[in-house]
Amino acid sequence: MKRVKQSVSLVFFAVLSLSVQAHPHSFITLTTDVVAQDGQMSGLKMRWVMDELTSADLLYDAGKAKPGDEVWKKLAAEVMANVLGQHYFTEFWHNGKKVKFDNLPTDYGLAREGHQAVLTFTLPLANPQTLAGQTYTFSTFDPTYYVDMRYENDGDVSLPASLKSTCKLAVHTPQPSDEMMSYALSLDKEDAPDEDMELGKQFAQKVTLTCQ
Repeated sequence: MKRVKQSVSLVFFAVLSLSVQAHPHSFITLTTDVVAQDGQMSGLKMRWVMDELTSADLLYDAGKAKPGDEVWKKLAAEVMANVLGQHYFTEFWHNGKKVKFDNLPTDYGLAREGHQAVLTFTLPLANPQTLAGQTYTFSTFDPTYYVDMRYENDGDVSLPASLKSTCKLAVHTPQPSDEMMSYALSLDKEDAPDEDMELGKQFAQKVTLTCQ
């Protein structure tokens, strides 16, 4: 499993040997479904589609394995361990305070779609959150910005049918300053941005969930 661990690290710690010497080095397209029942939100069901170059090592390790084969379970566990190590790469806020997550996802899996690897999992909140009359925000990003994680369309974040009449979602895409853009582009794969800068957060989309 040495190669598996190595390739998973390539995906989530972005030490890919790419020819493009600028941030970001890896791209993940996101879709998220709000998980809620009886007026309370319990988590986020996420789907991460990795770009073909990022996917290459994972799919190489999977070989010709069919869906459900043991190798997919092992790869999924390795990837998920790294995601958990970074707190799901997600921040969730309510009234200016971070909402805590459960330590383990309720379910997760890894699959192949063409030439891309797809990770799915449910991010559980440590405690269900009441929705009526409340506003929440959440963002998914790599703090270093080696991995660009984003929603391609506003509709890539969705609500269950039971909430569509009382809640609404909005995806806000930031517009970093020219100075911040130049700084990000100046970094190559061996450079690390100042941790206090939270570079990835400067480029992170913010989703707002507002309920009546």
